[in-house]
Amino acid sequence: MRDYVPIEKNRLPERFEMDLAGDTFVFQFNYNKTYDFFTVDLYDYKQNPLVIGEKLVLGVPLWSDLVSDNLPAPTLIPMDESGNTERITFDNFMVTTFLFVDDIAPTQEEPSLESDT
Repeated sequence: MRDYVPIEKNRLPERFEMDLAGDTFVFQFNYNKTYDFFTVDLYDYKQNPLVIGEKLVLGVPLWSDLVSDNLPAPTLIPMDESGNTERITFDNFMVTTFLFVDDIAPTQEEPSLESDT
């Protein structure tokens, strides 16, 4: 089971520290009520801004269009593991749709001594 980032959507904007792969980051989550979407601001442990206003898009890893050694090592990706959600909304976020820490190794097929014939 994947871990997810615990976000209190009813308390936004919410800012907290989180350790990822041995580094401490500060996250601030925001909600745009007019257009019904969420964004995240990312800071280093000294509160220096790294990325501001990254929109959470279903199935798209955060900061996927950026290359920087300062970004968190594990992939953070908004997903609905049931596959029923088409977009992130206030109603489904933190109910069926979560911001997962994608740190699970891909499953490998078990080797078998039996032939396929």
